[in-house]
Amino acid sequence: MILRVRLLLLLLLSLVALTMVESEPVSIYDILRSHGLPMGLLPKGISQFNFDETGRFEVFLDQACNAKFESELHYDRNVSGVLSYGQIGALSGITAQELFLWFPVKGIRVDIPSSGLIYFDVGVVFKQFSLSLFETPRDCMAVRSDNVRVREQNMVAGDIYKLQSEVDEEIFARAVI
Repeated sequence: MILRVRLLLLLLLSLVALTMVESEPVSIYDILRSHGLPMGLLPKGISQFNFDETGRFEVFLDQACNAKFESELHYDRNVSGVLSYGQIGALSGITAQELFLWFPVKGIRVDIPSSGLIYFDVGVVFKQFSLSLFETPRDCMAVRSDNVRVREQNMVAGDIYKLQSEVDEEIFARAVI
């Protein structure tokens, strides 16, 4: 009788321990997948990250880098946001290139999974991609720290509107004089 109780107790403890080990995500990629998002939203090789019960996450890359999809994505050394099922909000640290412009990605959401679409919120529009592009993490090409291409050499869409307004004012001022 005592042997049966001990065996039953040992079996229960083993099952509890096994369940706890299997239910804990081991990587940021597992966490993305468990939230209905593709693993390839973040580049290969992320081993350091924070994730809390509110869904807030932060990943740490060795250095800033770029990954090529239909367009190019730039990842800062730190990427953060808030995960909920099928989407990332309050995103920072990722910019997307469209033509010669870089747009900050403010959020990402998966449409109905059967549609095969994912949307990136770049402020002025939602950029649509095929979900299959992000199935696996991509290699990310390092960007030297003195490379200020993303910040200074390319303008974000909002800067273009400001610049156009300033040019229009200057042309108007010259016409009046």
